[in-house]
Amino acid sequence: MTNIYAHRGASKYAPENTLPAFELAYEMKADGIETDVQLTKDEIPILIHDENVKRTTNGIGFVKDFTFAEIQELDAGSWFSKKYTGTPIMSLEEFLNWIKFKPLYLNIELKNNKIDYEYIESIVFEMVQEHQLLDRTTISTFNSESIKRMREINQMVEVAYLTSKQNNKLVTYAEDLGANAIHVNYRLLNDRLMNECLRNDMKIRVYTINRYPSMKQCFHLGCNGIFTDVPDKALSYRIKTLGG
Repeated sequence: MTNIYAHRGASKYAPENTLPAFELAYEMKADGIETDVQLTKDEIPILIHDENVKRTTNGIGFVKDFTFAEIQELDAGSWFSKKYTGTPIMSLEEFLNWIKFKPLYLNIELKNNKIDYEYIESIVFEMVQEHQLLDRTTISTFNSESIKRMREINQMVEVAYLTSKQNNKLVTYAEDLGANAIHVNYRLLNDRLMNECLRNDMKIRVYTINRYPSMKQCFHLGCNGIFTDVPDKALSYRIKTLGG
């Protein structure tokens, strides 16, 4: 069964990477939640996609230049809708406390391909371990060096290599880095890649899919998961495609 991960929560319906988006995804019965982590100036992991706060808050500047206390003052909801005015940015700690007792898979994307935050791997790993969530968590990143560092920290945690680039030796490359999953742009998915993943016991999940034809392809091929902004539609499409 292909698991449905709510991409930054149910981000078509509520401001991305915020509690309302996560709660909505849970209500929609998503199988899992994908979220993004960056580090503040005082090395607190917070949930935000962009390196700069400008797009999704009422602030301006790079996450790395804000303390956590300063980040908490920002409004991360009104850009999306007046209904969400005053919605705060969540810390990873708050998010893990929220998800801990819910039957959800978790994908944490380390946003360290543009700013290579020092110690982000160990900070995130230790927090997930502390909350006893390692068995249902995947840590993903576009940063190949980060995958190597994560694998040095722990041999068991699931680590996924994220990519949107064509590479005929993608599975081998990911294995050599230490990844045991690949998360690929939907344009890269084909029968050959799927078969190679199956042969090498490499999990494959596909992003970001909001339309039925691409979801149908993933469901038929048996991908391990998809990331979508519309988990409610994805669930109905999965039933339509596979039944049950």
